[in-house]
Order: sequence, then C-alpha cells, then structure tokens
Amino acid sequence: MNQMSIKSLPVRAAVLTAVCAAAFWSSPSLAVNGKPAIDKETVVFGVGKAIGNLDGQVAATGDSQRYGWQMYDTLFAFDAQGKVQPWVATKVDISDDGLAYTFTLRDDVRFHDGTLLTSTDVKYSLERILDPVVKSTRRPYFANLVDRVETDGDHKATFHLKHPDGAFLNKIAGYLLLVPKAYTESLPTPEDFARAPIGSGPYKFAGQKIGQSIELERFDDYWGAKPGIKRLIFKVIPEPASRVNAILTGEADIVDYVPGADVARMKETKGLKVTSVPIGSPLAVRLYSNVPDSPLSKQGVRLALNYALDIDAIIKGVLHGIGKPMASYISSVYPYGVDPDLKPYGYDLEKAKKLLAEAGYPKGFKTELLCPSDQPKELCEAISAYWSMAGVQAAVKVMDYTAWSRLNNTHKGGPMTIMQFSNAIYDPIHPISGAATKAGTWSDYFNPEVEKLVAEGGAETDPAKRDQIFREIGRLLHDDGHAVLISELYYTYAQDAGLSWEPQYGSGYYNLRNVSWK
Repeated sequence: MNQMSIKSLPVRAAVLTAVCAAAFWSSPSLAVNGKPAIDKETVVFGVGKAIGNLDGQVAATGDSQRYGWQMYDTLFAFDAQGKVQPWVATKVDISDDGLAYTFTLRDDVRFHDGTLLTSTDVKYSLERILDPVVKSTRRPYFANLVDRVETDGDHKATFHLKHPDGAFLNKIAGYLLLVPKAYTESLPTPEDFARAPIGSGPYKFAGQKIGQSIELERFDDYWGAKPGIKRLIFKVIPEPASRVNAILTGEADIVDYVPGADVARMKETKGLKVTSVPIGSPLAVRLYSNVPDSPLSKQGVRLALNYALDIDAIIKGVLHGIGKPMASYISSVYPYGVDPDLKPYGYDLEKAKKLLAEAGYPKGFKTELLCPSDQPKELCEAISAYWSMAGVQAAVKVMDYTAWSRLNNTHKGGPMTIMQFSNAIYDPIHPISGAATKAGTWSDYFNPEVEKLVAEGGAETDPAKRDQIFREIGRLLHDDGHAVLISELYYTYAQDAGLSWEPQYGSGYYNLRNVSWK
C-alpha cells in the first residue's frame, strides 16, 4: 500500500461512518425536547461502557467514573471546575510540617443503610484501600504516603503522612470513597460489596442487570442538596450508532461518547443539546517497554512510533476534528505541569525509519495492538496503517471493554494497547504516577530520572515548584518516548434539551448530583 492510500485511510473511514450516519438520520421518529424516556422523575443515561464493578474503592477510574460521584461521598470534593472544596468534612487543619491532616466531619451524614457516618468509617475506608486482599486500584496512591489514621471521637479523623504531599487533598477528593465499616466487614468477602454496595452519596444502589443496566434511586436522607429526579438509570449501549438512535428516539435522555461523525448533524437537531468537553486525559498507546528484549524497550523504537503517526490527519479524519495533539502525557487541562514550549512530535516518516534502523530494526518488526471496544476500531487501524509505512506490522486485536479493562488493570495488555487516562484528581501526579512509574497500576515503564522527580514533585507543596518539576517530567517522558501520544481526549454528550445538566469540565467523572428536568 502506498503512502497516499495509507494517509487516506482515516479519511475514508470517516466518510464511511458519515455515510452510515446520514442513512440513519433519515429516520423521522424523533422523541426529544422535553420528552423523557420514562418520566420526569427519571433520567436514562445511555453509556458506551459496561460497568463491571460497583465497588468504588476497587474499580478503575474508567469503570467508577460513571457511578462514583453518585453513590459515594468523600471528605473533600471537586466543584464543577475541579477546585477542591470541603464536603463530608467541614474543614481540615494541616500541621506546620505538612504531615498531619485533621478533618472535622459533619454530624448529619448517613449511609444508605441508615447508619451515621463517623470517623471510624473514615479510618476504615482508608485502611480497606490499603489492604492488599481488597485489590484496590487506589492503593498505590496511599500505600507509601499514609502512615496511619487516628480518630478523636466520632467527628475527627487525623491522617498522618510519611512525607508531605502537595496533592493530598486532591487524592482524598478523587480516591477516598467512603464506605460503612460495620456493613462492609459483615460481608463474607471483599467481592460481595460490589454486588450490594452502600455509600453515603445522593443516590443509592437499586439494582443491576449485568451488562445491561444499573438503576440508582435518590437517597432522600442525603445530607446535601437532593437530586432533582428520583431514579437514575445507566443503560449500557456499546454500539455508537445505537446510542445515537437511543437519544433520538427517546430510549435515553442523555448519551455519552457521541461519534465524531454525528456531532455536527446532532447539533442541528431541534430538541438536542450536544456538548464536547476536554476530560484532562491523554489518549495514547501504552507501551510495555520494560519487557526485556522487546523492541519497545529501545528508546529509538518508541520515538519512531511517535514520529510515524500523522496526528493531525488522524484527529481530522478519525476523530472528526474533536481532539488536540499532545506534546506531553500531562494534559493541558491540568492547572500546572504544562510546558508551552514543548511541542508535539510531528509527522516525520523518514525520521521514524532512521530511528528504527539505528535501534536495530531497519526492516521493522511485527507486534500486536490491543484495541478496546470503547475506542473507534478505525483509530486502531489508522495507527497500524501508518506504522506499516515505517515497517512496523501491528496486528489490531479488538476486545470488549470490560474484558480489556481486566487485562489492562493487571499488566496483561501487552505488548501495546490504546489507553486513556482519565483525570481523577486534577493534578498531574495522577497520570504520571499511575502510568509512568515503576509502581504505577497502569505503567510498564521505568525511568530513574522520572522516579526521582515524581518523588520530589509528590512531596512539594509549593504550586510554582510543582509546576517546574512536572514540566521537567513531561519533557523527560516526551524525549524518551514513554507512550505514543495520540490526542487530548474529549467526551461528547448529547442530551434532551429539556434536561438541566452540564458535564464536568476537565474530568472523565460524571457529576449527576444536580441533573433535573426543566
């Protein structure tokens, strides 16, 4: 296949999708503009990803981001723009040395089983995350940080840290979902909690049809503002065309992951509101670079894979313009750590070939690219096609998202896989420690310089100094080809215009605490 045909692959895929979309859009039976799927006490949210685990302390961000903020509370929380604010805790007192955080708790917070939330539950929630038996994906963020938690009566809990941490409150807001000690300990195994979860959030668990739907009910004893609806139903609709159909025909009131090919037409549809928001997430190819004797263990190969991609063409053709080239694994949405002088790699096929030859692969090599079903297959195919021009033959393997997630969370998705890293705490320590350090849950990469800077950046509490440290980390990762950077990720939502709801800015988390019908 020649260069012109390869470069046109994303465009041809986009045209094909657009043709299919145009055929679909001929359907005259629209049911939007204040016409609920069930009634005005209910919102049906069509989601593209199945929810495989309802234990918010165990599930990865990509799973818990849909239900986490609905079912669970945290000591501190994020507002609509990502600013940390008191939540279950009314305040925090921080010691002069930055090693003790004393939270004063509200006295009116109840769990869904009616029991009052106390400092004992806060202490237990952290200790449960640290317990290796629980297999929490949040454990790496606290295991080497929190020494112990002490309680003082029912409404004070003090976290003693092993070292200062400039993002500790962000981690508390994003990772420490609170669970009831008595109920959770009464269950035979940690896995049983996921089958009947209890939190203290504005919605409580009502039922689940595995792989089909999850129903939540408004928790009327919630301490804060009550949701404007009584029921929230997450309906799993994996096929993009089916989600578009669901919102247009009234099967759903909101849908996520609107295909790029459909965005322009949907924006012109009366009764629909379509919104694209950046989620602070790098869309990238995760490379298992720490596997001995693998081509990916060589810096030149990793850099070649970056230079071999025409990112502008991929964003335009496959992502339909909804994206932005990245220069670093740190999203531009983050408040610091973004170096404006660092530029994306750019498309340079000859440089890619030269780097491969210098690395010992003048004729390229064969490999596999795992492609989760939540990403467009055309994206994986376009990446593979570009690489083939440099001699790298990457066989694309499409896998159901839930099954893929289990592999991705346990370092079994090699040799490379498409992956997004959702912003969970509005701080660059999250993607870097999670995906670029030796102990990262989603990392198969090791760089001593990065490890040293991550330790420094994690302990630094001065925002200006943290900014400089993370800028340097971004440059190191860029120069070392830590991952194959594709695009800043945007989520596009379509909702009935009769709904009052704004997506969370800069985060993959869904905030449905205030959704209501107008």
